[in-house]
Amino acid sequence: QVQLVETGGGLVQAGGSLRLSCAASGLSIGIYNMAWFRQAPGKEREFVAAINWNSRSTYYADSVKGRFTIARDNAKNTVSLQMNGLKPDDTAVYYCAGDAAIGDYSAPGYTYWGQGTQVTVSS
Repeated sequence: QVQLVETGGGLVQAGGSLRLSCAASGLSIGIYNMAWFRQAPGKEREFVAAINWNSRSTYYADSVKGRFTIARDNAKNTVSLQMNGLKPDDTAVYYCAGDAAIGDYSAPGYTYWGQGTQVTVSS
């Protein structure tokens, strides 16, 4: 069965960095479009970043552009999210998502989802 497992979350001070990883099983990341979403308490799940199946294109929410970087390692079957210059507003549960075909990379219509990892940024 398909599984996506996120790791790397934690507590950091504003201005710090974290690197999240998403390990896939039963799914080849090399042929799937992958993305990161996040959800804060009382807030709607929002798009963070995406990378298309062949890594030709990446997409970022305006709120994280220039600070976050999405990448994939097809040999390890993992997707990462490098987060620099973290702000308290980045505090949320971060989710990894994947889909074989998608029309809008920023929409939450991905087929497969991980369980999430908590990121907390203190002021």
